[in-house]
Amino acid sequence: MTSRIVRALAFGLFAVAVVCVARSTMSAAVRPPKLQYQMTTLPNGLTVVLEEDHSTPIVHLEVWYHVGSKNEKRGRTGFAHLFEHLMFKGSKNVDPDGHTSMISSVGGQSNAYTTDDETVFWETVPAQYLPLTLWLEADRMATLRIDKDTFANERQVVKEERRMRIDNQPYGRLTEIIYDQAFSVHPYKHPTIGSMTDLEAASIEDVRAFYHTYYAPANATLVLVGDFDTAQAQQLVTQYLGRVAKAEQPVPRDIPKEPAQAKEKRVTLQEPWPLPAVVVAYHITNDGNPDSYPLHIAAKVLSDGESSRIYKKLVYEKQLAVAAFGQANLIEDPNLFYAVAIVQAPHTTQETADALIAEIERLKSEPITEHELQRTKNQFTRDYITMRESNQGKAATLAHAVVIHNDIKTGDGEFDIFQNITIADVQRVARTYFTPENRLVITLMPSGRPSAGAPEGR
Repeated sequence: MTSRIVRALAFGLFAVAVVCVARSTMSAAVRPPKLQYQMTTLPNGLTVVLEEDHSTPIVHLEVWYHVGSKNEKRGRTGFAHLFEHLMFKGSKNVDPDGHTSMISSVGGQSNAYTTDDETVFWETVPAQYLPLTLWLEADRMATLRIDKDTFANERQVVKEERRMRIDNQPYGRLTEIIYDQAFSVHPYKHPTIGSMTDLEAASIEDVRAFYHTYYAPANATLVLVGDFDTAQAQQLVTQYLGRVAKAEQPVPRDIPKEPAQAKEKRVTLQEPWPLPAVVVAYHITNDGNPDSYPLHIAAKVLSDGESSRIYKKLVYEKQLAVAAFGQANLIEDPNLFYAVAIVQAPHTTQETADALIAEIERLKSEPITEHELQRTKNQFTRDYITMRESNQGKAATLAHAVVIHNDIKTGDGEFDIFQNITIADVQRVARTYFTPENRLVITLMPSGRPSAGAPEGR
């Protein structure tokens, strides 16, 4: 019996040693190869990034215009998103919707999206159709057709999109409300999709001026990843997009800076929603700032998924909420971390807000565990590796590094930054940003319901 126990113990110790060695080996080997790119700038100001990948006979192209909803003026919101639509509605040599039609006719795909900071257009095509794709992008960059009928039609499309995605959805306006209350002067205050009033007030002259200001080569980054020869691809890019005229004026970057919040702000609002909700938000730094990386981890530990601290405490343990979630929105300019709980009767919004705040405060006083830290690092490693499995993922990584970080080396460098974050780093940023004077608490009551502190559902 004793020898069996000794053998079992010895085997157990051996197994632990093997696992430790395997983990250390895996951590050294799991890092994918660095991106192999070539970066140039054309005389007209267009930034070009090329990375050969001959694993499949396709090419993925992305054009990132460094313009998003934060570049819009008060009273003229929604323009960047509107242009996401208009850029598919014809140019000098392409009929309305012809761009998408030509790409799909050769077996390719194309689409676009708009954020606070950038507008992105992309295509994936068989490699032999790279010249066609570059010609299409050059044509709409240089000669987009903006006539009154197209503008009026797409404005209606965007307004309908807003109704479907936001106005007619329960809690659809939640993010819009959070940002309207959190920001006073920075354009992050308004949503990317814009307001109905601003869209209706926009004139064709406003729209044309926005296009000529922001849709210029010097405000664009072109990334190609796929099956091509770099020298030939560079020649094709120069042939087609190098001919687009240089902008007469530099792109304006006069974006107002949000002043620091000096004291806690509490707001109670009413919305036609089925259940009350509470929001606790804090102003945080920007993407790429050294503090942004431990803030990513803090946000995951607090609010990412059903295993997060907030979900486990408020939904499972205390049953204060039917749902709880949050995120650190780390983008080009300083933004927000916020957590949301949908209140479960008969509990009050005050109870729920206090519990949310308590969990965030606990992160400051009790360090996260080694398990929590390693789990978030593993998630980042998974996402990092997954992004490198496709041409599109590689292109997006490179473009984001150029446009948002203004440093292409971060496309590779962030991996090591995340791996080196410590428990102390996470606690430090929690203490730095999650302070009472930097806190916003929003109570959202269903229309006609009792005040925030009263019991609900009785």
